[in-house]
Amino acid sequence: MAFVVKDRVKETTTTTGTGTITLAGAESGFQAFSVIGDGNSTYYAIVGDTEWEVGIGTYTSSGTTLARDSVISSSNSGSLVNFSAGSKDVFVTLPAEKSNGFAVAMALAI
Repeated sequence: MAFVVKDRVKETTTTTGTGTITLAGAESGFQAFSVIGDGNSTYYAIVGDTEWEVGIGTYTSSGTTLARDSVISSSNSGSLVNFSAGSKDVFVTLPAEKSNGFAVAMALAI
């Protein structure tokens, strides 16, 4: 499928472990991951207390899940985080290491 990035996409999850995240719905004022489209990939961040992960994931509308396909950076030395119990925020983001080309293009445009 396609790689899609959208603004103001943020949901919560209580999923634990290192597997696929089950999304629990959009936070007030934000869009749900459904705007990414079934089977499409996107950049994501998951943040819970001191645990965090940034990567590329695939959204699936059946079960409203986000598969954690590739970790870019994390609180677990760049590996999948074994998330503990509790609520976590899951949102679309542009990873810092992927933004360098954008910063150079903007500097050249100025």
